[in-house]
Amino acid sequence: MHHAAGFSRRSWIKGSLGAVIAWGASRSTLAGLPADAYAGLDSDAYLGKVKVAAVVPDKKCFTEGPAADRQGDLYFTNTEMKQILKYSPRTGQLSVFRENSNAANGLYFDPQGRLLACEGGAGRVTRTDMKTGQIEVLADKYKGRPFAAPNDLCQDEAGRVYFTSRPGPPDPADGNVNAVYRIDPDGKVTQLLHWPDIHMPNGIVISPDNKTLYLIEAHPDADLHRDIRAYDLGADGSLSNERVLIDFYPGRSGDGMCIDSAGNLYVAAGLHKTRKTSETLDTRPGIHVVSPTGKLLAFRETPEDTVTNCSFGGPDLRTLYVTCGKKLLAIPTKIAGKASYRPDA
Repeated sequence: MHHAAGFSRRSWIKGSLGAVIAWGASRSTLAGLPADAYAGLDSDAYLGKVKVAAVVPDKKCFTEGPAADRQGDLYFTNTEMKQILKYSPRTGQLSVFRENSNAANGLYFDPQGRLLACEGGAGRVTRTDMKTGQIEVLADKYKGRPFAAPNDLCQDEAGRVYFTSRPGPPDPADGNVNAVYRIDPDGKVTQLLHWPDIHMPNGIVISPDNKTLYLIEAHPDADLHRDIRAYDLGADGSLSNERVLIDFYPGRSGDGMCIDSAGNLYVAAGLHKTRKTSETLDTRPGIHVVSPTGKLLAFRETPEDTVTNCSFGGPDLRTLYVTCGKKLLAIPTKIAGKASYRPDA
């Protein structure tokens, strides 16, 4: 396989950030979730009952990227239909916000109420002025080459945008590889992480104090990363001190995630049934609440495959919206989402 060329199952590499990472180390040294990880959880202290808010009627459906605006309307994507959808909790209405979305995946509202989107089909990150409808391209290439499909994104308090980009397995011999990028307010693009230090980046969030960046690694192939990694986020937007927060291997890793005001992660992970990959059912399908120290605090099972992403919304940021198969789910939470999930405009 292209990814593993030149490395044995028990070989070690030293990442560019100075962290020592086990490449395919035996799972006795890089253990996944312990067998009793789901036992004795006080899930009610964090999550209420799972409710179905809306069902997407399209036969071709893969939902992703939920994000709520100031009014509480929830936007999410159907990548199969290349649409951005809009759900209004006040009316219960589901509508199409944008056709021909360039297979947009992750969405994020910035503090000014503008909608940022990872347009995987066009290899670009855009920002939409919700008042005028004008779409601005923030970035569409690195070193003169198009991005591999941008996947998910977030923004720090200085207005810098961080996004994941992934061509899928294996990494291309020519072109931009699996990577994490930063877009500065002046438009400068910096590649922060890349193959082989990371294997397949997915969800990405920043802590409420703006000092930690969390990244989901979600490679479906055997002996590659399926975990959440934490990095110190510098005042200049740099990353350092890489460490594995929680390891989902050999189960399906997280896909998307969001973060609450106390710094806990809410992670969409797991499968109901296997899907012709090396992923097992060790990770249960649903929302996993993970503390800043990597402890599994709570879990709620979701009703169907594939649970992909989640975001806080509602009038007090105490509703967790989850994209899951054809369903948009709503789960009450005891702790509010990070304050920046509520745009000012």
